[in-house]
Amino acid sequence: MSEILKKKTIAITRPYNRIDEAVELVESYGAEAFIVPTLELELKNTASLKNLVEIANELDWLIFTSPTSIESIFKFYPDFKEKINKNCKIATIGHKSEEVANSYGIFSDLIPEDYTAEGLLKSFENVNVENTLIGLPRTLAARDTLPKGLKKLGADVILAESYESLIPSDTNKIETLIEKILNSKIDAITFTSPLTAKNLFKVAANEQIPELANILSTSVLSVSIGPITYKVLKKLGVNSIYPKVYTVKDMMELLFVNL
Repeated sequence: MSEILKKKTIAITRPYNRIDEAVELVESYGAEAFIVPTLELELKNTASLKNLVEIANELDWLIFTSPTSIESIFKFYPDFKEKINKNCKIATIGHKSEEVANSYGIFSDLIPEDYTAEGLLKSFENVNVENTLIGLPRTLAARDTLPKGLKKLGADVILAESYESLIPSDTNKIETLIEKILNSKIDAITFTSPLTAKNLFKVAANEQIPELANILSTSVLSVSIGPITYKVLKKLGVNSIYPKVYTVKDMMELLFVNL
């Protein structure tokens, strides 16, 4: 690796329990990872999650949109696999969700090529889900695209809050990140969900926001994991790029090709 590349600093904004792969990839390119989660995930055993577990033997489909939703269920209900209807089919969005599900002995029947809610809905167009019961554990902060789309296809959707997406209680590191961006000490930044972007701007002072958006669009290479996060950044005034395949690995490859 060149000396110039080794001096590059890449900001990683994803939650602490999701940073390992990103950090390893950044370091493999000879750059420095500046870890500042702008999102915190809190696993929750809610009444709606308990209800989902209680009716697991009635489900026709179970959809996991993130690894966190799977981890939450098995943290509070270790015997969840035994409760699932043996004829229940599993859909997962993304290879990481699939890996985590597999680690608990649950295997996917459907994985969309496009790792988004829209991609999953497109896959379901070829599946008759009319009058089926679909379980969807997730954070309530997620978009309503998926449950609305499934209901339009005739399914009965059971939403269950399995975790909460929060701004970290200690925002000091985020404030430091903002200062580093404004002072040209960050070369690139990655955003792996809409909230990682929104929360950065929520922490920023009002007077910092215009300059922050401008610098992230010009001096700093801003990289989104996919089109949904890209659109959120666009609304915030930030131009970013995203890979053809919406994974951390592909995101990092794109980043270093363009850095």
